[in-house]
Amino acid sequence: MLLELKVSNFAIIENLHISFKDGLNILSGETGAGKSVLLKSLSLLMGGKGSSDTIRTGASQATIEGSFDISRRPDIVEHLKNMGIETDEETLIVRRVLSTGDKSKVYLNGGLSTLNSLRDVVAPLVELAGHSAPLIEMTGQHENRNLLSKNYHLDLLDQYAGTWDKRLLFTEKYNRYNNIFTQIKKLENDAKQKAQRLDFLIYQRDEIANLDLSPGEDQSLEIEVKKLKNSSRIGSFVDQAEAVLYTDDDSAISRLNAILKKGLDLAALDPQIAAKLTNLEQAKTLIDESIYDLRQYAAKIDSDPQRLEEAEERLSDLRKLQKKYGANVDDILKALMEMEIEISNLQNSETKIEALKKEAAGLLKELEALGQDLHKRREKGADLLADSVNAELAELNMKGVTFHVQVQKLTELSSTGLSDVEFLSQTSVKDIKRPLAKFASGGELSRILLSLKRVVGSTNQPRTYLFDEVDTGVSGETAEKVGKKLKTIAKGQQVICVTHLPQVAAYGDIHFFIQKSPQKDSVSMVVSELKTKERVQELARLISGEKISKTSLAHAEQLLTEAKG
Repeated sequence: MLLELKVSNFAIIENLHISFKDGLNILSGETGAGKSVLLKSLSLLMGGKGSSDTIRTGASQATIEGSFDISRRPDIVEHLKNMGIETDEETLIVRRVLSTGDKSKVYLNGGLSTLNSLRDVVAPLVELAGHSAPLIEMTGQHENRNLLSKNYHLDLLDQYAGTWDKRLLFTEKYNRYNNIFTQIKKLENDAKQKAQRLDFLIYQRDEIANLDLSPGEDQSLEIEVKKLKNSSRIGSFVDQAEAVLYTDDDSAISRLNAILKKGLDLAALDPQIAAKLTNLEQAKTLIDESIYDLRQYAAKIDSDPQRLEEAEERLSDLRKLQKKYGANVDDILKALMEMEIEISNLQNSETKIEALKKEAAGLLKELEALGQDLHKRREKGADLLADSVNAELAELNMKGVTFHVQVQKLTELSSTGLSDVEFLSQTSVKDIKRPLAKFASGGELSRILLSLKRVVGSTNQPRTYLFDEVDTGVSGETAEKVGKKLKTIAKGQQVICVTHLPQVAAYGDIHFFIQKSPQKDSVSMVVSELKTKERVQELARLISGEKISKTSLAHAEQLLTEAKG
């Protein structure tokens, strides 16, 4: 629900800040005070197209910002997360910035976004009825978002007829059915080139498999080849180390032995000398162990030229595979596994095609039965919906207007069943039924929407309804009924209604007054929340015009009392 609206430098609005409440929010004001401008700013929050022409004279940009409570809309929270938009799961901040040159920017929770994303997110939160804006912002499940959309007609009928869950089940099966045929088509297309592809894959597989590779073998082969190529250098190094450290007359071991002998002789004179010779004894031991390890290692090096040739040849074969299938043995083995999977799929494609066709045939029978059942339920629900809406319209002074729900059977399955649903209207018994798209009056359309909402009821997902011109052409008792219906819709939801009828305004939970404020070189719009006494004054003005009398004041107080009762 819409918590706050901030607008700056938009048309005649210089700076505006409104805090809306749950329930029925009433907006009233003199003709030309700027109500349409306010509604236009709200439509921009829902993804309406902006224009630099609406920027206030003298300003470089206009800003419209709305704060929405989404704490009871987990679907919106989930959608924001899927879009990568940060949210605290309580509030959604939408900001539109219009700049000169028809440049427009959209921000969702502070992050730069797009108009399409804005529409997808906010459309489920707000429904708008009026003359200068789309009649209704839809649930976001379809791209067409107004009451003139046949998709919405079907949504509303399914909600009313209790067929929504069956429809979801149908759509799930329908999508599965289509996916199966996509798979079959792909498999059949693949089969045309199967023999050639299979031969090629088998050749590649055998080329890799014949080498019988093991993970990391390329690295171990490189090390072995280097070792074999340099075996003489390694042997020469070991011989040199042994001579310098051990076998030469002047070797390190010989010198250490001489030093240790002299040290032991002196130890007889000074016992502490013996302790100082410990590290030298350890050094002698370490030299002995190092020479032994080097001899053992050199002895293991195979200097056989034939083994070197074999290792180099295998490494060469491996390098050829690397050029074709991957940078290392692990990549080549991964490619081999993928080839084997594809080979298996190709070899078993015919079996798989038959299995898929059998599954599709079963699904088709289920879809046809479920589609027939849905269609029959929709036909029954359509008659009841039309009767109920017409009863509501009769109370709303819609004389001669008849609402119809046309349900026609499709010749082919669609994603929603076998039904084509469209709302129609008839202005008189002699007139033909016409789609709502040709029903021009914004006020009449608003009252149809009001009746639909009364009959179908609100969903379990609270949202904001914006009504404009809903009271056009009504007065007296009918106006009071409009107010009561709006009050009913507003329970657990939020309704923002622009009205000029005191009978409607009296039912508001909160009342805002819109007026123009003359300035030195321009004019600005001011919106103020009315307290009890101010509300009485405004209702009296709506009753009698600018000249407020004691009678109109008394009537206003009576309207407020009756609305609260």
